[in-house]
Amino acid sequence: MLIVVGGNIEMWGLILSFLDPDDPRSAKEQFNAHYGWQPFEGFTFDTDTGVLQYPGDPPMKPLSSILFREEMVLLFDFGWVMVLQTKDMSWEICRMD
Repeated sequence: MLIVVGGNIEMWGLILSFLDPDDPRSAKEQFNAHYGWQPFEGFTFDTDTGVLQYPGDPPMKPLSSILFREEMVLLFDFGWVMVLQTKDMSWEICRMD
């Protein structure tokens, strides 16, 4: 079961259908298998405030998030999806539109 925090489930579109809680793979591995996960470089992310920033663009806060085992999956404007590891706060971001 996936619990959406903030926003509504409709804003995720098909993205949540790519995650299966019964599949032992990570969110990133499941996204890659069903959609293609290609990390995008150049962003900064403040884990304290939740602000995502790309040089020259306005800062973004997550629209919605889900907890998937020990990962937080965050949805941002423009189809940016982040997989954040809750243990060490490492993350990757990919455009999934």
